[in-house]
Amino acid sequence: MTNGRNPTPTGSLSATADGRDLLLARTLDVPVEEVWAWLTEPDRTARWIGRWTGTPGVGRTVRFAMAFEEGDRPSDVTITACEPPRHLAVELGAESGGWRLEVVVAEAGGGCTVTLVHHLDAAVDPGEVGPGWEYYLDNLLAAQAGRSPVEFGDYYPAQSGYYTDLAAKEPEV
Repeated sequence: MTNGRNPTPTGSLSATADGRDLLLARTLDVPVEEVWAWLTEPDRTARWIGRWTGTPGVGRTVRFAMAFEEGDRPSDVTITACEPPRHLAVELGAESGGWRLEVVVAEAGGGCTVTLVHHLDAAVDPGEVGPGWEYYLDNLLAAQAGRSPVEFGDYYPAQSGYYTDLAAKEPEV
């Protein structure tokens, strides 16, 4: 969660049979349906992570371009699960690393919690990807609140050691 210019990393790792899951969560004081709109509507996603085009649906592929990455070109993203307004799972195309991601939205008090799960294979260094997801989730909070995007330099490489340490302490499955 962000705290000025020194955001505190919040992610955790969980060992799985084929690698590990990187989990990060944020709580928002808005209804689940509003957060779902921030996760799925291209005009809103463009304000915190990137814009997508195409016809969405389970099994379909859309084109997605990160908005805050230098020189990032659109890539294929296949929607593997979509259960509005609670669960979205996607696979990024090979040009974007072939990553498997899930987002789960759950009610929490008067608002909701958004949990991002990045299914990492054993070769992926959490120190390279964890800070980026911290950045993008804090960007979601900023966009939803009408604030300017957060600064990537406050996250990477500053938080890499936190994630490298998590990986070193991780028990085997």
